[in-house]
Amino acid sequence: MPLSMNRDVFITCAVTGSGGTQDRSPHVPRSPQQIADSAIAAAKAGAAIVHCHVRDPETGAPSRKLEYYREVTDRIRDADVDVVLNLTAGMGGDMIFGDVENPLPLQEAGTDMIGASARVAHVAECRPEICTLDCGTMNFAEADYVMTNTPGMLTAMGGMMTKLGVKPEIEAFDTGHLWYAKQLVSDGVLDSPALVQLCMGVPWGAPDDLNTFMAMVNNVPEDWTFSAFGLGRNQMAYVAAAVLAGGNVRVGLEDNLWLAKGELAQNWQLVERAGTIIENMGARVIGAAEVREKLGLMKQAPQG
Repeated sequence: MPLSMNRDVFITCAVTGSGGTQDRSPHVPRSPQQIADSAIAAAKAGAAIVHCHVRDPETGAPSRKLEYYREVTDRIRDADVDVVLNLTAGMGGDMIFGDVENPLPLQEAGTDMIGASARVAHVAECRPEICTLDCGTMNFAEADYVMTNTPGMLTAMGGMMTKLGVKPEIEAFDTGHLWYAKQLVSDGVLDSPALVQLCMGVPWGAPDDLNTFMAMVNNVPEDWTFSAFGLGRNQMAYVAAAVLAGGNVRVGLEDNLWLAKGELAQNWQLVERAGTIIENMGARVIGAAEVREKLGLMKQAPQG
């Protein structure tokens, strides 16, 4: 594949995630106000898109509460900065099996399995411009945890997102996820051209070596838009790799807590550093208005 560097790059900031990072850094936002404030600061630092999960304000544990999502989205929309809102729809497909000799019943602690409508209820209420669609089932690093997204579930959720006028961001953790994403487009469930996030280095999905990354890139249709990220210390390396490969970039505390060895990061600092890398490569960081035009996004009013 010939080198085709992206010259007009958007930055997504993944603000807080749903992993167990809340006690590993004081900068990981927990409350709706903290999440919104961190997203707004990231937008002011150059992020065109903010990708938001919500957490329990007291414990920091991942949450699906509609009122938390509504507060986050209202605060971001009322801020003095223009940014594209991207809400997760990944919650509600978590299975924690019993031990290897007795996998059933599932463990109550950590298992969170709900229906398609419930998984997109906050999307239907808050009407972000983008929401995520984890396009496959996979093992995670935890011994008996499986992220579950069956073809039937993805067809239902993808159809709901399309009907709502919210653009799905396909989360591809391996090449098979891209294969099924293309099938969803072929079946008319998702519109084309699609938006894809290449998720590199998430155990046990696609490893973050460059050969695997380029295999992922080469499986993205030419007219689709893709972004990419790498976990941990490879986050900034993947800023450069994604731009060189023709894509856009994602940084943020969901994927990496560190600015440098021994120095914990804030979201705005990660965005600012990514912007410096992009500009030093001779590319341009684009803002929310250009992203909307590029992706055909619709700003909608929340329901209710």
